[in-house]
Amino acid sequence: MMAKLKVAIVHDYLNQMGGAERVVGVMRQMFPDAPIYTTIADRKGLLPELVGADIRTTWMQRIPGVLKYHKLLFWLYPLAIRSIKLDGYDVVLSSSSAYAKGAARPEQGLHICYCHTPMRFAWEFDTYMEKMRVPGIVKQLSRLLLGPVKRWDMNNSAKVDHLIANSTIVQRRIRENYGLPSQIIFPPVNIERFAIAEEEPEPYYLVVSRLVSYKRIDLAVEACTKLGERLIVIGDGPDRARLQELAGPTVEFAGRLPDEEVTAYMQRCQALFFPGKEDFGITPLEANACGRPVIAYKDGGALDTIQEGKNGVYFPVQTVRAVMDAVEDFKQITWDSKVVRDCALQFSEQHFMDAIHESIAAAMSSGGTAKETARRRWKPREEHAVREGAAR
Repeated sequence: MMAKLKVAIVHDYLNQMGGAERVVGVMRQMFPDAPIYTTIADRKGLLPELVGADIRTTWMQRIPGVLKYHKLLFWLYPLAIRSIKLDGYDVVLSSSSAYAKGAARPEQGLHICYCHTPMRFAWEFDTYMEKMRVPGIVKQLSRLLLGPVKRWDMNNSAKVDHLIANSTIVQRRIRENYGLPSQIIFPPVNIERFAIAEEEPEPYYLVVSRLVSYKRIDLAVEACTKLGERLIVIGDGPDRARLQELAGPTVEFAGRLPDEEVTAYMQRCQALFFPGKEDFGITPLEANACGRPVIAYKDGGALDTIQEGKNGVYFPVQTVRAVMDAVEDFKQITWDSKVVRDCALQFSEQHFMDAIHESIAAAMSSGGTAKETARRRWKPREEHAVREGAAR
């Protein structure tokens, strides 16, 4: 009897819960027996789909205060990732926006990397460090490490057997930064979890995001303050204090909320703001799955998901004035909730899982000594049958 495919999932860190971590949750759904290796984890703040998972952290987890000061310890992550032992696995499936693609490739296995973006610290240093509340000396020392970190990142990317980009813009960055080809598979959205509300939308706009400076939540806060429009900001993060200073009386900060409450806010909002330049952006599609349109910055992952006039409107530059103009444009359109929801259906979890399975099968069938063990064990039809049976 042929042995079952042995899979390991590797992720950068599980101390914040966003779109990348939801991808890990779907990977776990695909391979429920696969352990999840990561540098550090906040076990009290895991997504529901990761609660109870076999999560294996590195020696970094034992550093006092690591969850609080994790960004200052960036120089340790490459060492921690390389310390993970993955011998004996047929497939290493990494989910990486930074370090996970540096996981050691099993000698007789295959490493497939789902890349959310090339490492921001290395390739977008100024943007990454902008407005981060760290001492100037830390930023200067960090810049000195840029060269070594870039070389480390490039070398590890070249060792991956198959690179998958999560959007068109990430595919372009992979080509520009690493000189490597990649396949595009859009991240999964749990469309079935969302539905169109029976009631009419209420007079408020919405932000659902981690509150970090590069996401440009300040644009939505200032625009709604000047327009006198009600805005509810769901989420928390290091930029919250600055945003609250910018906010007028029509802006409310709700903090982190349970998923069901977030969904209820999405269903009833006028529109969701998506003002940052993101690599993809699952949250806008979740709002679309609720039948609600998006007001988005015309760049990055939004270009893959927003069809202007059907499921959202764009603003062309990241200025408060441009966002205010987009709100006025939004008000001139009669939105059809069903059309908005239909735009999200092509990004379902099932579509993602099928595409990942097909990529693994294709990578294994390409041959090579290091891939032979995994290829012999790979039974895509059986894997699909098991998954479909579980779904039923």
